[in-house]
Amino acid sequence: MQKTPKINRRSALKLAAASAALPLVHIRTAGAAGKLSIGFWDHWVPGSNDVMKKHVDAWAEKNKVEVTADFITSSGNKLALTPAAETQAKAGHDIMTLVNWDAQNYAEYLEPIDDLIKHVTDMHGAPTRTAEYLGKFKGHWTGLPSSSGTQTKPACARISWFKKHGLDLQAMYPTKDETNALQDAWTWDAFLKYAELAAKDNLTFALGLGGGQLNSDATDLHGAIFASFGAGIVDANGKSLLKSDGTMAVLEYMQKLLKFYPADAVSYDDASNNRALISGKSALIFNPPSAWAVAKRDNIDVASDCWTFPAPKGPKGRYVPTQTFFWGTYNFSKNKSAAKELLAFLMERKNIEERDISSSGYDLPPYAKLTDFKVWEEVGPPVGTVYNYPIRKAAGQIPSLTASEAPPEVAVQIYNRGVHNQMLARLRDGQTIPQVIAWAQDEIEGYTR
Repeated sequence: MQKTPKINRRSALKLAAASAALPLVHIRTAGAAGKLSIGFWDHWVPGSNDVMKKHVDAWAEKNKVEVTADFITSSGNKLALTPAAETQAKAGHDIMTLVNWDAQNYAEYLEPIDDLIKHVTDMHGAPTRTAEYLGKFKGHWTGLPSSSGTQTKPACARISWFKKHGLDLQAMYPTKDETNALQDAWTWDAFLKYAELAAKDNLTFALGLGGGQLNSDATDLHGAIFASFGAGIVDANGKSLLKSDGTMAVLEYMQKLLKFYPADAVSYDDASNNRALISGKSALIFNPPSAWAVAKRDNIDVASDCWTFPAPKGPKGRYVPTQTFFWGTYNFSKNKSAAKELLAFLMERKNIEERDISSSGYDLPPYAKLTDFKVWEEVGPPVGTVYNYPIRKAAGQIPSLTASEAPPEVAVQIYNRGVHNQMLARLRDGQTIPQVIAWAQDEIEGYTR
């Protein structure tokens, strides 16, 4: 089968100039052992960047390296555009933040880091299956799974509103690893009932239908919903799944649920659901704890009324959306050894945990031995509000990566094009299921032939 070029790389390179002028934050000049630059993700949680700067500052001081850092927002696709611009120019940061498929997408420009991965996994245990799927290319690691930004996207909802309608979220998912009957009843059919009740109360479940990477929250959620019905777009052999029983079932379900999406869902980006929750206009979102953390600062009444808990269960299981962040070193970097040393320092347990505390538990280090931080039990208000944010055994959750049932070179195009979102937007606009499937089939033929 002939593989088509990766759309996200080709398209992004055309837009590379959009990210050429990004502000630099000067971290430390120690001026003896060369220079180093790193492109960090600009963290959603207030104060988290400050702790990252402190760690870089400490390493720079000790090692006498001049370090600059650029904290790049994911809003407006800037984080995705930056490596596109830098790989085209073969110049830029020595270390760059990469999200999901980027470690494979830019693999030809990235330094293999098998030695660094061995060092980190010797300390912290095996990386998650999703991290390994995304971070390796042709048998070699090209991205270091990062503690900063890696996340799940479970439900975060208003305790009082659900209790008003007969569901005690804290009893359903308490601050201990257990199973109970309430969890068994938390299905997508139950979710539909509550979405309708929210609409009657002039509230919304802030679910988006925005395009591609601009609304990755929606892309990740819809991939998880599809998986929970046994649905997909393309299978591991590159064959279409669009006419499968699972895909038909999920589209029939979504015809009902889409009636209760926000009126402006197609214009959503990844900040839209955060704003809806913080402003008190939404009873539920799917998100890591950033919206709750900002509400702690801006609207404490909302923050104190929030509880994070797993997604509903579908006929094929309870799938939770995930997103994995990586740090990669370009092979055109002039200081690769220093870059690897800095990354090894940033991935020391005490530094990871300190950053996780600063992010109120937002970051989920994707390694087997880093799931025991106390922050998820202790942070509040209310205390324990993000206890169920990490994937816990008793909850029966299955990690979901949208489109990953397809070969990576196809999956990345489905993901970045937001095919799931586009299908559902067409369905909401009144197209029939056969029309939506026909559109999607035409769309994916360009990826698979």
